[in-house]
Amino acid sequence: MFWNGKTTEVSINPDAKLFLMHMSDAQQPSIQLRQPRRILVTGGAGFIGSNFVHHWCRTYPRDRVVVLDALTYAGNRQNLSDLEGVANLRFVQGDICDRELVDRLLREEALDTIAHFAAESHVDRSILGPGAFIQTNVVGTFTLLESFRQYWVAEGSPDSYRFLHVSTDEVFGSLAAEDPAFTETTPYAPNSPYSASKAGSDHLVRAYFHTYGMPTLITNCSNNYGPYHYPEKLIPLMIINILLGKPLPVYGDGQNIRDWLFVEDHCSALDVVIHRGQPGETYNVGGNNEVKNIDLVYRLCQLMDELAPDLPVQPAENLITFVKDRPGHDRRYAIDSTRLKNELGWVPKTSLDEGLRKTIEWYLAHPSWWRSLLSQEYQAYYEKVYA
Repeated sequence: MFWNGKTTEVSINPDAKLFLMHMSDAQQPSIQLRQPRRILVTGGAGFIGSNFVHHWCRTYPRDRVVVLDALTYAGNRQNLSDLEGVANLRFVQGDICDRELVDRLLREEALDTIAHFAAESHVDRSILGPGAFIQTNVVGTFTLLESFRQYWVAEGSPDSYRFLHVSTDEVFGSLAAEDPAFTETTPYAPNSPYSASKAGSDHLVRAYFHTYGMPTLITNCSNNYGPYHYPEKLIPLMIINILLGKPLPVYGDGQNIRDWLFVEDHCSALDVVIHRGQPGETYNVGGNNEVKNIDLVYRLCQLMDELAPDLPVQPAENLITFVKDRPGHDRRYAIDSTRLKNELGWVPKTSLDEGLRKTIEWYLAHPSWWRSLLSQEYQAYYEKVYA
């Protein structure tokens, strides 16, 4: 799928209107006057990355979008299947650590923006095998930064270019119940190989702005959920296990607290940051939905009883099973998104209940998608973690 050079007039479609709803009147960009971007989305076949690609293609149909994804266990071409044939979209299977490939894509596609999602992201897997996390999250990010820096300089260091690095709230460590939420100035205190590798990549991105002046942006988000979420993560794991009548494993006492962000809200925030964020700055993105894990699981069970009445076990909460806690399990995360609201005008629009309903309905409507992911490798991993 290669760009044919044709463009069309931009109208403010419903998806663009959804994006504008997240901004105040004074801060809304003029979509009609916006210059098209040529954007590389790393990890664009993964969970958040594929949702971002959908958002971007709908909202900015004139933009050139190049997806680079290694298609490891969590990357899935099916996440982009409904975009097959879109003239301005190109998919490339490859590794972000492949410098020659990254250099070539930047040049031949004349890219001006990188949205960097590609990462090993599951804490449990980082405990079992941390090496892949260092390679992808640290070495991969370094490779992208070096390639983009040299390309950017060769192009004359344009002010309009952007390198967006999508990171996590886990770099800040764990909060006690009475602690204030993480802000952009909270000291880093990662507690897992995953969060340590993301902290390292954050520091590299920051250094490339302060050392070279490269126009970088960093976002640190809370726990995402929504369509295309790989089934090993908490919310899709609970949904799928309820549908299969399997136990619902809850770590420890279930009192760990997370702030949940609907992935479509996250994508709208990243859109705003790319267009209006100040290079060199960091922005926290949260959903304002702090909830204990066990309470979240009970709510999922209630919604599944309501939305999927032919379940093999009812009520679904009878499947809840407490298992041995994860090593180094952070007790609480909470994100303060005040800066993003005050400076860029973004606020999340989706309540937790609304987002959970949308997510459940998507999984109920796409059984072939999630069933295809329950491979022998996945089953072996599941048994190793929850045995």
